[in-house]
Amino acid sequence: MHTVGIALHEHTMPYETAIAAEVFGVDRSDLSADGDWYRLSAHTADGAPAPLLPGVPARRWEDLAAVDTVVVPASHRPLEEPDPVFLAALRAAHAAGRRVVSLCTGAFVLAAAGLLDGLAATTHWMHAGELARRHPRVDVRADVLYTDGGRVLTAAGKTAALDLCLHVVRTDHGAAAANGLARRLVAPAHRPGGQAQFIAPPAVPRTRDGLGEALEWARARLDRPLTVADLARRAGLSPRQLARRMHAEAGASPLEWLHRQRVGLARELLEGTDASVEQIAARCGMGTAATLRRHFHRAVGVSPLAYRSAFRSLHPSR
Repeated sequence: MHTVGIALHEHTMPYETAIAAEVFGVDRSDLSADGDWYRLSAHTADGAPAPLLPGVPARRWEDLAAVDTVVVPASHRPLEEPDPVFLAALRAAHAAGRRVVSLCTGAFVLAAAGLLDGLAATTHWMHAGELARRHPRVDVRADVLYTDGGRVLTAAGKTAALDLCLHVVRTDHGAAAANGLARRLVAPAHRPGGQAQFIAPPAVPRTRDGLGEALEWARARLDRPLTVADLARRAGLSPRQLARRMHAEAGASPLEWLHRQRVGLARELLEGTDASVEQIAARCGMGTAATLRRHFHRAVGVSPLAYRSAFRSLHPSR
């Protein structure tokens, strides 16, 4: 029977911990072709029972090297340096050939242990930039729901923990078992797209000078053709000065910023109106529905209609 150890520390968050416990700690052997499921244990600093996992057998951190899969749930203090003993236990488990899985901000713990160096990894989109800044050797992917590097796997924010846990079940027990479990949990077996669809649209940089006014001016005219020269002229800057300011204050070139604003407006219209894709394409300056679909899918990871289905307001305006 495959053993799973949930690695707990003082900053462990309950939501992602509960997801892992629901998937790996409840007997679902009837879903498995070989009649086996998982045996779950909770691992704490001193081996004391874990309040987050009542009834789950408790072990010490040092015992993580004896399980098949180590799960590190989210931390509500991801920027705080983890306990060196905890990091050493994770390194030892990895060195022993164990599979290591992080959920949400648990990726910061794996990165601190050096287990993500040279690998693609993800975390909650709100923390992805900080993970990349603190750990430049990690290839941080902010637009995916999870990554699978073989023996090291990471999940994006919050409910993406369930996406990754179902992926682990699919890997271990096959698609039929994962699909059956998803039905019992009333969850999709595989969600389309990635984390990009959940990232908040970009805001206009808060500047009091001509640049801020120019960007607000542009946002009010996204249905019209706009050029870098138009923005520069409105801001009272040269195109080169505009590009430098935009990179520094918006993290994008002027054209990239305009494109993000058009996609952001399309998201707002899909969520809050009954407008057709053709009408939305015109209102956000994409021209045609085909152009909108292509750029929207590239930026968000799903089609406009799939996005509307997932995020539409119950009482859309016109």
